[in-house]
Amino acid sequence: MSMPFILLLVGILTVVGGIIRFKLHAFLALTLAALIVGLCTPKDLLIKHFHQEKGETLENAEKLAKKNVGTRVAEGFGRTSAKIGILIAMAAIIGTCLMESGGALRIVRSFLSFLGEKRAPEALTGSSFLLGIPIFFDTLFYLMIPLARALAAQTRKNYVLYVMAIVAGGAMTHSLVPPTPGPLVVAGELGVDLGRMIVGGILVGLVGMTGAFAYARWFNTNHPIELRGNANEKESKFLRLAETPDHQLPSLLSSIAPILVPVLLLAGKSLLLQFSETLQTKGLGGILDLFILLGDKNIALTLGALLALRQLMKSRLSTKSDLSESVKSSLQGAGVIILIPGMGGAFGGILQQTSLGLEVSNFVSSQEFGSLAVLIVAYFTTSIIRIAQGSATVAMVTSIGIVGGLVEQGLGIHPVYLALAIGCGAKPIPWMNDSGFWVVGKLSGFTEAETFKTFSIVIALQGICGGIAVLAFAYFFPNFLF
Repeated sequence: MSMPFILLLVGILTVVGGIIRFKLHAFLALTLAALIVGLCTPKDLLIKHFHQEKGETLENAEKLAKKNVGTRVAEGFGRTSAKIGILIAMAAIIGTCLMESGGALRIVRSFLSFLGEKRAPEALTGSSFLLGIPIFFDTLFYLMIPLARALAAQTRKNYVLYVMAIVAGGAMTHSLVPPTPGPLVVAGELGVDLGRMIVGGILVGLVGMTGAFAYARWFNTNHPIELRGNANEKESKFLRLAETPDHQLPSLLSSIAPILVPVLLLAGKSLLLQFSETLQTKGLGGILDLFILLGDKNIALTLGALLALRQLMKSRLSTKSDLSESVKSSLQGAGVIILIPGMGGAFGGILQQTSLGLEVSNFVSSQEFGSLAVLIVAYFTTSIIRIAQGSATVAMVTSIGIVGGLVEQGLGIHPVYLALAIGCGAKPIPWMNDSGFWVVGKLSGFTEAETFKTFSIVIALQGICGGIAVLAFAYFFPNFLF
């Protein structure tokens, strides 16, 4: 086994062992792994990385290799945090404001009203899929489970289907669609345009969601579970929110705008850039310039946050003091969240400095699968790390350090597909080391065996169906859609 792979093994064992054996926070485990791998990396591998992979002159490569490991880790952390810091903070504000203002509830009720009671499972899935973009899954489930209970009590059936429908929709976007941390870091490290990542994540996510929902319907028919559950303090808060009358909720347009506006600006910028010459020729360069400005990821998410704050200010469910407290709590939560992907990016950078990218590239090039082997390697690498330590986000930011260098090797695969393969690989298979396993199981009233048959299988099917979709898209549309 070559030195880069030995260092990779040391790094992964440090992360997994730190989280599972010593119960370290993921940030600390990633920090230790980065420092240990950095200290153990021979100088000649550092020079090889900077010279052959980064294209530095031999003289500059030798200078960069002389930097101490603390500096290299700090630089990696700063570089990643600069890419994601503002985005995660604004996404946290959007998510909190949608919850507190009743905007998220309005979106769910609109889906239910449009599709009707008979299509309530589809309504729960669709609204969860949309809300999963700015709202973290655990929080989303707290919001949605009272609605699932209310529907089950009303219809006297389909409780397990309602619960699984929420999971099928809400968990899918978590690892595929920015601005959630995992796909945000992966896109940033691979240099993937966020507009492309959002469009690709939504398309692949819809395939994964559909596969998971089909299993949910089958399971509900063959293994129904009665209405159960024990509300805790946090869930009770959302139970009270679920009982809010419609006239006290914001309109659908103002509720969906904080999500839709950033998505349209980011995707619109990416699409219009493909026709930049045509627009300039027709004298429409001003429109292009406007989209380039507003479609900047930081500006687009800031506009979304401002729309969400405006909605909260006008909400009948909040006061000015609530506004201040909501922003404060969301930013506090965002600060903690930023630490993990930020240090994950640093750890990934340290791994790449071992010349791991060249080693993985040589392995992939030797296989008979062609360029699609890159996606297969990325998928299973992420899955193994996910199964070992439980966190999808940690799995993604660790995996990007292993396979991220493949993009620079020019192996004929569009980087957006590599990012999506990593996102889908972060799905299989969640079990008892995953926080979502316990959130869904406890709030739904499921036994551990039932949680595995429902939550774990649904999430795994999301990843399997999504992974197949990524391979199909990469085969038929190798240069992506735009």
